[in-house]
Amino acid sequence: MTRRERVKTALAHKTPDRLPSCIHLAGDGQSAYFDRLYEQYASPEIKKLHESGVLSYSHAIYYGIGNCVLALGCPWWGWANLPKEYSGEDSPGFLPQTRGYGSYEQFAKDIQNIRENTDAYVLVTIWGSHFEKANFARGIENFLADIAGDPDFAQSLLDFIIHKNLVMLENIVSIPGIDGILLGSDWGSQRDLLMSPGSWRRMIRPGEEKEYKIIKDAGIDVWIHSCGDIRRIMPDLYEMGIDALNPIQPECMDIYELKDLYGDRITFWGGVSTQRTLPGGTPEEVKAEAAAIAGYLGRDGGYILAPSQEIQADVPYENLCALIDAAGSL
Repeated sequence: MTRRERVKTALAHKTPDRLPSCIHLAGDGQSAYFDRLYEQYASPEIKKLHESGVLSYSHAIYYGIGNCVLALGCPWWGWANLPKEYSGEDSPGFLPQTRGYGSYEQFAKDIQNIRENTDAYVLVTIWGSHFEKANFARGIENFLADIAGDPDFAQSLLDFIIHKNLVMLENIVSIPGIDGILLGSDWGSQRDLLMSPGSWRRMIRPGEEKEYKIIKDAGIDVWIHSCGDIRRIMPDLYEMGIDALNPIQPECMDIYELKDLYGDRITFWGGVSTQRTLPGGTPEEVKAEAAAIAGYLGRDGGYILAPSQEIQADVPYENLCALIDAAGSL
C-alpha cells in the first residue's frame, strides 16, 4: 500500500498492510531536533526534493521519518485591530474587524507538489477554527463568562465566526488534491469539558455541523482536534460522523475505552503519552507503549500512531527516535 492508502484504509476501519503514523513536533521541539532528524532520516531523494524547492524543510523531515500524513496550513482569516473593549470583563456587544491572509495560488501549488512527489495523505490543518477563535478574541475566561452571562453576544460571535469559516471552506474544498481537513478547537480541560454539554450542544454543535457538511459534501474527510477530556460529547461527535479525532490524551481519557465505544466509526490519531512516557520514560518504554496502544486501538483499522500532543524539547531525542522507529516497525 502507499502511505495514503494506509491512512484511507484506517479511516475506513479496515486493516492496512502497516500501521499509518503521523508524528509532529512543537516549535521548541523543531528548534531542538529538526536538523538532526533531517540528517538522520531524510533520504538523498527527499533531500533533493527539498533542495529543489518542491518540499518544505518540515515536509521533507516528516516524510523522511515515515509519516503517512503530510499536513499543511491554508489561506484563512484572523482578527484585525481588536479594540480594547474585547479584553474587558463585560461583553463588548459588537463584532470586531477581520483580515484574510495567505495565497490560494501558493496553497494549491504546495498541494500539487505533495501529490506529485510523495504518496502521502494530504491533510489541511485549520487550528483555532471556531470556539478557539472566539476565545482568542475575548480571552478564555471572558468568553466562558460570556457563554454563561451573555449568551446572546457569545452566540452572535460564534455565528459570525462560522459565517466567515464557511466562506473560506467553500474556497478551500474546491482545490484539488486535498484528502482531509482538520478543524481545531480545544473544548476540554485535563478533567472535563470547559463548558456544560448543554452549552456545547446549543452553541457549538450547530456551527460545527455546518462546517462538516461542506467538507463531507466535497468528498473530503473531517478530522477534529480537541485537547482534554471531551468524553461527555463523544456521543455527539460519533453521531455527527467525524472521521478522525486528535490527540486523545491518555492522562485525560481512557483511550482504550474510546476504542471500545466509538472505534467502529471514529479513527483515533495520537495516544502515546507526552506527559509521562515520552519525556520521562526510556526508549524501551516508549516502544512498549506504542506497541500496546497500536495493538489495541489499531484493531480493524481506525488508528494512526502518534504522540498525544506535538513533541516538545523535554522529550529526549533518543525517545523521539524510539517512537519513530516503533512506528516504522508496526
